[in-house]
Parts: sequence; structure tokens; C-alpha cells
Amino acid sequence: MFQGETAITIDDKGRLAIPTAYRDLIARECGNRLVLTYNPFDAGSLYLYPHAVWEAVRDKVNALPRTRSTHRTLQLKLVGAAMEVEPDGNGRIGIPASQRTTVGIERRAVLVGMGDKFELWSEQAHQAQIRQTLTDDDMAGDDLEGLQL
Repeated sequence: MFQGETAITIDDKGRLAIPTAYRDLIARECGNRLVLTYNPFDAGSLYLYPHAVWEAVRDKVNALPRTRSTHRTLQLKLVGAAMEVEPDGNGRIGIPASQRTTVGIERRAVLVGMGDKFELWSEQAHQAQIRQTLTDDDMAGDDLEGLQL
């Protein structure tokens, strides 16, 4: 559904403008309802889910037993921090200051379409992530074996 990366600017009020290429799709497929939360796997980014996709993720995460600390951490970062956002008439959504500060997003950011969701990265964290090179050892896992890129 979503793919590609777009450099964006966060305005003085902490808002980002959804790229015009995605606005109709978000309105049509998501009912203009998105959910913003932390990426639990990388401290430099946020997730931006379509509402329906989010509900399935939220339910799976909340079903995990809270007796394991990894489950509680996942629940805290994903569900506890989740916030519904709806683009305004100009296609902008607000990013809470607490989330921007935590992941290091200031004025410049990168919105990356990841299929079923977006990832919102600080420009510096995104550049660092892209510069990392996968090694043969990284690609040797069962789920990546034989993948031709």
C-alpha cells in the first residue's frame, strides 16, 4: 500500500504534511484515520499506521502475556504511546513534542512507506540506518536464505 521515502519538514507547531501522493489513498482506504506510535525496534523512528491495520496490531500486542518484560515493553511502546491522528484540511498531522523529542525529530524528517504502515524517521537516524550495510551473516537466516535482491 505505502512505499517510497519522502523528505519532509516539521513546522513550528510540530505538524507534518502528508505527501500529496498519499492523501487520497489515506482518505479512501483509511477513512483519514491514522495511529502514531513508537517503533519498538528502532529508537530513531515512529510508526504511522492506518487505523484498521493498527487495530489488528494492537489486539495482538495486548493479547501477549504481561508476565514477560519484553511483552510489557512492547505494550508500553506500541499501545501505551499510541495516538489517533487525522489529517487536517491541508493534509497535516500533529506529532506530539514528547514523541518528537524521544526519537530526535526536529525540523527535518523522512517519511518511509513500509507497505502496511509508514515509518517517520529523524533525518539523521534515517541516514545512519541507510548507511548500514547488511553482511552475509545477516542474510544467512532461514527467512532470508535464497532471497535474490
